[in-house]
Amino acid sequence: MDCIHEGVECPDVCIVERLFSSSLVVVVSLSMPRRMNVYHFKRGTEICNYSYSNNILSVRLNRQRLVVCLEESVYIHNIKDMKLLKTLLNIPHNPSGLCALSVNHGNSYLAYPGSQTIGEIMVYDANNLRTVTMIPAHDSPLAALTFNVSGTKLASASERGTVIRVFTIPEGQRLFEFRRGMKRYVSISSLSFSLDAQFLCASSNTETVHIFKLEHHNPSRAGESPTWGAYMGKMFTAASTYLPSQVSDMMHQDRAFATVRLNMFGLKNICALATIQKLPRLLVASSDGHIYIYNIDPQEGGECVFVRKHRLFEGDEEPQEEQEEEELEDRRSLPPSNSPSYAATVVLPSTPPSSTTLTGYSDRGAEKGDVIPEHEFTKGPVCLDDENEFPPVSNQSN
Repeated sequence: MDCIHEGVECPDVCIVERLFSSSLVVVVSLSMPRRMNVYHFKRGTEICNYSYSNNILSVRLNRQRLVVCLEESVYIHNIKDMKLLKTLLNIPHNPSGLCALSVNHGNSYLAYPGSQTIGEIMVYDANNLRTVTMIPAHDSPLAALTFNVSGTKLASASERGTVIRVFTIPEGQRLFEFRRGMKRYVSISSLSFSLDAQFLCASSNTETVHIFKLEHHNPSRAGESPTWGAYMGKMFTAASTYLPSQVSDMMHQDRAFATVRLNMFGLKNICALATIQKLPRLLVASSDGHIYIYNIDPQEGGECVFVRKHRLFEGDEEPQEEQEEEELEDRRSLPPSNSPSYAATVVLPSTPPSSTTLTGYSDRGAEKGDVIPEHEFTKGPVCLDDENEFPPVSNQSN
């Protein structure tokens, strides 16, 4: 892993979001939790800043929209000129700032809780600024939401953390239902689809990360001799029609396809599925300052194999011998190449960052109930859609 930027302009960052692999970064600090700063980290300049009536709890962005979530309101900006397009006021109490924005700017679906007491999901079209649907997803309040890359599927989990459901978007029909566990309630900290939406991973405050496979089980084809497992499956299906609905639902819920047992418990972490060196991998970033990488068997599943651990924070110093051993292992595993690394292509020159705000932006802020765009440009909008600076998203991974 290479460090491509280390910001000094905002030492107490509490929220940071990057627009894909571009140089556009949105930052919120602990010292100014109501203010959003948008930086171009490659140039070391501030593009704009924006203030709100309450603390910023989360920020989401794609190539079309930038969404800022407060406890009882959501602000939708046009990312090309940062104009405020819409303010969703008086939304249900959302103390964690839970929301999800589709990375597909062709639809820009936005999902957020529709109730404080039950797991209703509001799906909003951030491009056309209209409500799409309401999904009654869970009996308990929502804890996690995520879209797949195309914005055609939405996964959700409740505060109980026992069941994870996947819905079609924009219809809101239930596609899959997975059971994470039954013994205890857990706090789901992250959900993430794979790029092809064939897998979904979930992490929590427990030591186990679950990976689910999104596939429908087809009945045995005619002429095939039924296996013992298929026979038992039919028996369970027939029996479930005579059982209470809660028990019947549990019998139809799929279990994890693959799992990882972390060497930690109770620490906040987030997970992601990626293809690295043409192999499917699970990445887990933990609040202990490390990122853990595991191999996934896409055919058999089961227990994932640990590959490597990377340190994210330099403050967490490891023993020198262990550090040298890890670096040597990293060098051995990399193929020889004469081309510069990704970090070398975007690294900043050793010059102090500029705090200048571009002409035309205002930091007056968005007052509650304000739905009129606040920013008027004297020299035209800032270009944020340069294809050289922001290359198109590709569904292929290196």
